[in-house]
Amino acid sequence: MPEHLLIESEGPAYGPGATRFVTDAAHLVRAGATTALLLVDNAVFAALPGACDEVADFTGSGGELLVDAYAFHQRALAPDHLLPGARLVEMDEVAALLLDHGTRVVWH
Repeated sequence: MPEHLLIESEGPAYGPGATRFVTDAAHLVRAGATTALLLVDNAVFAALPGACDEVADFTGSGGELLVDAYAFHQRALAPDHLLPGARLVEMDEVAALLLDHGTRVVWH
């Protein structure tokens, strides 16, 4: 289980707040914290190559990128277009992460 779970619901198109949040996640990884970033709602677009440099930096730093499968499919996106290392997840897995006592959760 990750030490930190950061959940982003907005995408880069919504302004700098979303990209700063992802940058914070990358800082946690580089500081040695096991960190997962979950993209939900319109933030799933950030899991596409070229959509968000900060997400690519996060995964390149060793962060675990999780993408809400429901939101991804609702937007008619193809799984083969995900960034390398990104993983589609169902809500049962997300619920387990949220309920784990060792995981700190921040939602943006």
